[in-house]
Amino acid sequence: MAGTDTWSASAYNQTASFVYSSAFTSPVLSLLDAKPGEKIIDFGCGSGEVTLEIEEVVRQDGGMVLGVDSSESMIDQAKKNGLHHAYVADIQAMPALSSLSEELPQSTKFDAVFTNATLHWCKRSPLGVIESAKAVLREGGRFVGEFGGFGNCVGVRSAMHAVLRRRGYDPQQLDPWFFPSVEDYQLLLESSGFKVTHISLTPRLTPLTSTVADWVRLFCRQSFLRDIPDEMAEEIIQEVQDMCTVDCRDARGNWMIVYVRLRFVAFLQ
Repeated sequence: MAGTDTWSASAYNQTASFVYSSAFTSPVLSLLDAKPGEKIIDFGCGSGEVTLEIEEVVRQDGGMVLGVDSSESMIDQAKKNGLHHAYVADIQAMPALSSLSEELPQSTKFDAVFTNATLHWCKRSPLGVIESAKAVLREGGRFVGEFGGFGNCVGVRSAMHAVLRRRGYDPQQLDPWFFPSVEDYQLLLESSGFKVTHISLTPRLTPLTSTVADWVRLFCRQSFLRDIPDEMAEEIIQEVQDMCTVDCRDARGNWMIVYVRLRFVAFLQ
């Protein structure tokens, strides 16, 4: 999540708007169980749609929601969407809150850290994310989220690895994703002083608004394929789609990908 901004809010909203659809966000929002008056920070808020839903609840009694994301494009869109407290920051190494805004003294502590569809992009330092959450939470505060877990994007990911390996690339080095098992992520949380009260893996069939190729262009062109020339990258994308057709396209031509979501609730002890 650090470095050059490779995200486009408009492209994301066109191809992956399902990420913040109520059908897919309601389970993790139920786990968060936001209350009026709470202070909540959203790690990886994107363009702010879900963050604003949380704000609707907490602001009823003077609460506050703050969104952070590594993408300037996403934060710009979040502000346009009406999220007042939205800042560019790397959650794998969270900066001092006071460096984000004069309105946020370093003593500010949050009741909850929320995150949705973000932590699987934090391969560089998954533990750094947890330490960042710990740093901004009050004692007894909760860390609640959902992201890609073990088995996420099954088939598409293995096709990408196979196609890259045939061309002489090392897919393990290029793979940007962190999809942990329940056991592995629980150990990470507990190692930072969190008590896990819920953690689970949930398979989810995710219909696409377009094709697997479009999905790969959005999520892989600037990650898996970032250093590969355009012509070869397009060949790889088409080959991946061809390999996935048997499992990911139905008789009517509709495409889907199997997501597996890791959901968790952990309290800072």
